[in-house]
Amino acid sequence: MASDNAAAPGQRADLAALARRLGYDFANPALLAQALTHASRAGGAERSYERMEFLGDRVLGCLVAELLYRTFPTENEGALGKRFAALVRRETLAEVAGPEGLDLGPHLALSRGEQESGGRDNPATLADACEAVIAALYLDGGLETARRLIEPIWTPLLKADPTPPQDAKTRLQEWAQARGLALPCYEEIARSGPDHAPHFTLRVSLSDGRKAEAEGRSKRNAEQAAAEAMLAELAERDT
Repeated sequence: MASDNAAAPGQRADLAALARRLGYDFANPALLAQALTHASRAGGAERSYERMEFLGDRVLGCLVAELLYRTFPTENEGALGKRFAALVRRETLAEVAGPEGLDLGPHLALSRGEQESGGRDNPATLADACEAVIAALYLDGGLETARRLIEPIWTPLLKADPTPPQDAKTRLQEWAQARGLALPCYEEIARSGPDHAPHFTLRVSLSDGRKAEAEGRSKRNAEQAAAEAMLAELAERDT
């Protein structure tokens, strides 16, 4: 699904080509343009995707929740919730928006500085743009238009794991409790980058003194990465 269009610094690739790849003819193409305009580029009459991102998150959540409800009719709320969290998390959205998916990066409108710092490949930016594009489809064509994009992409993702996924923080918590340890403690130890694209370093500590650190584009991502690092270390010691 990747695009052959290349974008020069500060420029975006052809949005008409992206619309064709989305399989939808926009009555108001300006919605798609706004959905791909980063805050660093917005100004004057040009608005960023931030408000659309908010709406797209809710549209995606509604349709994925309905899809899960229909696909797993015997699962309880807890199991469905675990699947839902994995399917709408930032990492999944970035994958959908990335080069092997919708390939939104070349179509982003970025400032030259944001472009040169790798903005087109930034997972957080791609995830936000993915939600905004969903909002653009919803605003222009309604819920069924958004559904026609979401269901073919998310159905294989939700069927990929026959059992409800369990995140790293939950697995580490259960590991600690099974050994009579206190709950893992997470601590922010560093933060860098601009306000619109922060970068966090988190440390997770166990009550037996073991620690692990990891980085992420959000505190949540960094916590999950730190838990993964700790679990990998624990698995290595057990082998």
